[in-house]
Amino acid sequence: MAWTKGDLVNAAFGELALVSGPGFDVTPEETARALLRLDAMVATWAAKGVRIGYAFPASPQGSKATYASGIPDAAAETVFLNLAKRLAPSFGKALSPQTLTAAREGYDTLLWSAARPPEQQLPNTQPRGAGNKPWRTANRPFLPRPDSDPLRFDGQSGELDILQE
Repeated sequence: MAWTKGDLVNAAFGELALVSGPGFDVTPEETARALLRLDAMVATWAAKGVRIGYAFPASPQGSKATYASGIPDAAAETVFLNLAKRLAPSFGKALSPQTLTAAREGYDTLLWSAARPPEQQLPNTQPRGAGNKPWRTANRPFLPRPDSDPLRFDGQSGELDILQE
């Protein structure tokens, strides 16, 4: 499911209990301000190194509720809970301790994933080194060719192949 910016704002409004029946009791101006706060919050995160693929507008007022956010589904809850946390004072609302804890833990998870370097395989031009020479590879001074993934999936036939060396 792709989250739109409006979905994130509406979820944040839902956390603030701004619900009246099936719809939200907010004005278009409040939604526009919430979109602006959403853009500013994610821009602040990006400046701290937490980049989640958010689609930033060309201008501060360029966000529309129908635009795709570009964030992964795994980051959506963290985004709307932290947005609710930022919007709560302007609506005179107090969030539950569970919501505040979930927002903090989600942000900590995003920080942890941003701090962890992505894994990569070493190229086949990398020398093995003195500690990496078992008897089977004594005559091969370089690491083997990197494989993209030992599990290969053929999207056409639906078969899964496991490569073995």
